[in-house]
Amino acid sequence: MNVPYRQIRAVYTDESITVYQAYDAAIAGPAVAAQRFVAPFKRERMTWIKPSFLWMMYRCGYATKPGQGRVLAIELSRGGFAWALEHACLSHDDGRPDWPSRVRRSPVRIQWDPERGPHHEPLPYRSIQIGLSGEAVRRYVDEWTLAITDVTELAREVHAAVRRRADVNGLLPAERPYPLPDGIGETIGVSPA
Repeated sequence: MNVPYRQIRAVYTDESITVYQAYDAAIAGPAVAAQRFVAPFKRERMTWIKPSFLWMMYRCGYATKPGQGRVLAIELSRGGFAWALEHACLSHDDGRPDWPSRVRRSPVRIQWDPERGPHHEPLPYRSIQIGLSGEAVRRYVDEWTLAITDVTELAREVHAAVRRRADVNGLLPAERPYPLPDGIGETIGVSPA
């Protein structure tokens, strides 16, 4: 499979895109019950969303790391996701003019980290992580979130299959290249098609 070095891959519909986060039960339980993030979720902190299920599994150790025992799939409106990308700045200097001031005033940070396979092995292409702060967190919580589903059992099922050395492909969410609105790819550092 020939995957571009930097490409957003996600589960999505005409209306939504799915991203993942991992939290402890004190945050995850109320969020699932309310179908949006509520206290003790802290709006003042940067919150990182990830469209890649396997990258989330790498980050949370298949829901085994302290404070990350519950994995949530959050369906966001595609309009909200586009707003986040339009207002984003790369976390590292992209060589474009005025990067230091852009990164300071941007409510959204973009990082491209090595995508991971089921055994946490780094793959030869990147996965996007999107950090939301300030106005972006408010919009994420109050406007963009369409549904929150606890997928911790799926994380455990995939982890068990990995430990048995079984094929996990049939268990994984069907992520595919995400179509970006015009002009956003350069802003967030997507590889040319």
